[in-house]
Amino acid sequence: MAEVRVVDHPLLARHLAVLRTATTTREAFRRAMAEAAAVLAYESMRDVAVEHIKVTTPLEETEGARPALPVAVVAILRAGLGMVDGFLRHVPEADIGHLGMYRDEESLKPIPYYESLPASLPRATVFVVDPMLATGGSATAAIGRLREVGTQRLHLVSLVAAPEGVAAIQGAHPRVSITVASLDRELDDRGYIRPGLGDAGDRLFGTD
Repeated sequence: MAEVRVVDHPLLARHLAVLRTATTTREAFRRAMAEAAAVLAYESMRDVAVEHIKVTTPLEETEGARPALPVAVVAILRAGLGMVDGFLRHVPEADIGHLGMYRDEESLKPIPYYESLPASLPRATVFVVDPMLATGGSATAAIGRLREVGTQRLHLVSLVAAPEGVAAIQGAHPRVSITVASLDRELDDRGYIRPGLGDAGDRLFGTD
């Protein structure tokens, strides 16, 4: 079973507090999400394989390192878009993919509506980003679709997760590691994470 890494860092805790606060403005919410995603990107890429290269400093030749494989970030739309810039701060060369899924409010099942995936996925280290891991339905479906196109090295990165969502991913995709800022208490009867931070997509895009 792949690990669930809950990142314990004062800066991430500060950004998460901003995201949870109901009175946070849209501008501050977007900024805090990007900052939190940057910390999560740093932590989730800790075990990425590297290759050693020769670099020339102003004084001599020495050894450097870089990721051994291409890096790709796949955002689950809409809310996953808010995390992409945080990753690009560390890997500006990363390929970006998009999977559009919305949750049926009655069945809580994911409904796919859009797909745009880079050709590099089968050989890349891929980070699937979605701020909320609630029921796990959208993330499970997204990872399943990425497996269908040949993706092998997959990591799921979220801001907050419910135990139910983590269990769903581990049941369906036990080799996919999960990195989160917080493992929250539970889902309510509407499928919202408690205490959570509300609907991340609505708060990002002003559709609440």
